[in-house]
Amino acid sequence: MNDGERQTATRDENYRKWQLSRRRLLKLMGAAGAAAVITPFVPSLLGKVNAAPPDPKAKGAARPNPRVRKWAMVIDLRRCDGCQSIGLPPQCTAACIQGHYAPEPMEWVQVYEHELPDNGTQFVPTPCMQCQNAPCVNVCPVAATFTTPEGVVLIDQDRCIGCRMCMAACPYDRRFFNWGDPPVPPESLLADYDPEHQVPARRGTVMKCDFCPDMARAGKLPYCAQGCPSNAIYYGDLEEDIATNGQELVKLSRFLKEAQAYELKAELGTKPRVHYIPGHGQALGRDPDLPGRKATRWPWQEKTQGARTWTR
Repeated sequence: MNDGERQTATRDENYRKWQLSRRRLLKLMGAAGAAAVITPFVPSLLGKVNAAPPDPKAKGAARPNPRVRKWAMVIDLRRCDGCQSIGLPPQCTAACIQGHYAPEPMEWVQVYEHELPDNGTQFVPTPCMQCQNAPCVNVCPVAATFTTPEGVVLIDQDRCIGCRMCMAACPYDRRFFNWGDPPVPPESLLADYDPEHQVPARRGTVMKCDFCPDMARAGKLPYCAQGCPSNAIYYGDLEEDIATNGQELVKLSRFLKEAQAYELKAELGTKPRVHYIPGHGQALGRDPDLPGRKATRWPWQEKTQGARTWTR
């Protein structure tokens, strides 16, 4: 082979190698493009698989997201008049009842009329306090009531045996027992049960405010906050240090400090996640000497077959 033929053969060999490299590059680019399309759907698919978490010490293991939400609530009593000004029962209670199909006579967000030290009264909406040192969790013999990493105290009706020890331990009286077939509308039976949204209610189990963490993750306020006509209920995240009532956004820590917020029965060491700003509805022009509120109503015109209503 002369020099000219040798140069031609070398050029042809280099071209063949370039074609192979180019073809391989295109295949890699195609695979990367496919991965880019699939990746957004991977978390939702993996979320449905109860796989064991990766070992953080394993070589090459992905680090978990260190940020976990810490849901909290602030109730501004300066804006709460028990819905006296609109002549209706407390709408936070009504919204919670409708949103959760809460059986009569359960008021997961109960509005108490409390006497002030000097004179007059104030209205105090009371959901579950979501205690971080929850007595109910400490006494449950079957771990049916538990605290999530986000700080929300939930009840799993699949595990609840109806012993009511948690009810006896709760210093806020915020738990309710289904003494019979719950009086709820028939459509509630179509819901898929989840501890974060306790529908449908079950006979012989304990229920309570679940703090609506599923709604918060979806970017929505809890039913009680949405239903409040005076925007007195703020819901937020202690981790992000923000909260909102649907109209305004506040820096949570500063809001609590400047408004001199307090917690119910804080001396018990339960560490509630529900905070209160002192007041008696003065922001709405309420006279504290004007007592009384409308009685709570349950909207179900039709109830499930065999249901009965009881009293607490």
